[in-house]
Amino acid sequence: MSVLTRDEAQTRARLLDVHRYTIDLDLTTGDDTFDSRTVIRFTVRADQDDTDTFFEVKPAELRSVTLDGQPLDPETLDENRLPLKNLAPGEHELRVDAAMRYSRTGEGMHRFTDPTDGETYLYTQLFMDDVQRVFAAFDQPDLKAVFDLSVQAPEGWSVLANGITEHLGDGRWKAATTPLISTYLVAVAAGPWHSVRTEHRGLPFGIHCRRSLAPYLDVDTDELFEITRQCYDRYHEKFEEPYPFDSYDQAFVPEFNAGAMENPGLVTFRDDFVYRSAVTDTERQTRAMVIAHEMAHMWFGDLVTLRWWDDIWLNESFAEYMGYQTLTEATRFTDTWTEFGVARKAWGYDADQRPSTHPVAPDPDAVPDTASALLNFDGISYAKGASALRQLVTWLGEKDFLAGINTHFARHRFANATLADFIDSLASGTDRDVHAWADAWLRTTGVDTLTPTVAPGDDGTCT
Repeated sequence: MSVLTRDEAQTRARLLDVHRYTIDLDLTTGDDTFDSRTVIRFTVRADQDDTDTFFEVKPAELRSVTLDGQPLDPETLDENRLPLKNLAPGEHELRVDAAMRYSRTGEGMHRFTDPTDGETYLYTQLFMDDVQRVFAAFDQPDLKAVFDLSVQAPEGWSVLANGITEHLGDGRWKAATTPLISTYLVAVAAGPWHSVRTEHRGLPFGIHCRRSLAPYLDVDTDELFEITRQCYDRYHEKFEEPYPFDSYDQAFVPEFNAGAMENPGLVTFRDDFVYRSAVTDTERQTRAMVIAHEMAHMWFGDLVTLRWWDDIWLNESFAEYMGYQTLTEATRFTDTWTEFGVARKAWGYDADQRPSTHPVAPDPDAVPDTASALLNFDGISYAKGASALRQLVTWLGEKDFLAGINTHFARHRFANATLADFIDSLASGTDRDVHAWADAWLRTTGVDTLTPTVAPGDDGTCT
């Protein structure tokens, strides 16, 4: 299956402006596939010599494709790419009708049937390039668009999405239009969820899990909402940009193949975090840290998104640092940096001493495609990067650090940014040489070493 290269993404980003996706999913067509209909509105720029490009989709069956009302041959689909040839400058409308396969391994639209009560749950995990398993897309992080989503679900189900969802009747659901987000951040979760809802500062908050876990979730609902409120309030003290989405749902989903995912407005967590028995306070602290980490992504990752996957550390190092720091400042878990030093930092040290080590911020040429980008999800991008940021905050002072962060949000809100953009924003708020710091700490590999120097003193003794 074709992976997207950085060069291809840059070429396509120079050619296209993608404006809006209108997506209609039908989840009532059987246990193996669901229907996916997508309309993409985009513009081709007039100053490009080569106007050939492609979109991505990974269907079970590609029924039809039309461009500006003219049919394209579905047989031209090559693995996951369908070419678009000789595009004229100006506005275009692409329509794609396909049947898509459910996943049982966590990519795309995952389908799970609870052995306890036989209820079925669906949720998306679209990170990197798995959006193509759910709907057709120009799938790269710097082609942001707004998304309109409708879902046909079985009666008795509820549907969660990036925005507030409305039940229109007869199993039909519609989500509020998103602001500009990247394709990999679109999220849907459907099923007979057990949901607990509240409001905080005028914003709807929700916590969700499968029904069989309801008694266990209900025991911890107060704690989960309290941690969420405390982190939310503390981020608003730090960040001048308010929370950028219309709601904040947290869904604990089954068979999740990650710890959590920062989908705007709908964070998904593995439902191991719904504790079925007595647990230690350290385990509760870990869960709280993940909540704080994912909320930090709403600003750094979702509001401002990396341009290409070489800058994944910008997402993860920042959220790692902010998660630990904010939990320490805002909640009862005031010694989280001790846990970081004992557990997370060792993860980073271990990764940094292997032959496969890489800089916190790798050279763009070191991440030539989406496949190579996956290799960087390790202790370096998370723990070492967070350690470097903690050192940076100490060196700059928190006031200047936050001034730089807020400049970064203001400059790149609902857009994309690079390491160079981030460093320029930090430099705008301080006289210190942040560019030299980045070269020394983010562009190098390996742990620090201390080498003693023995020299004779004036009296002939060694010092």
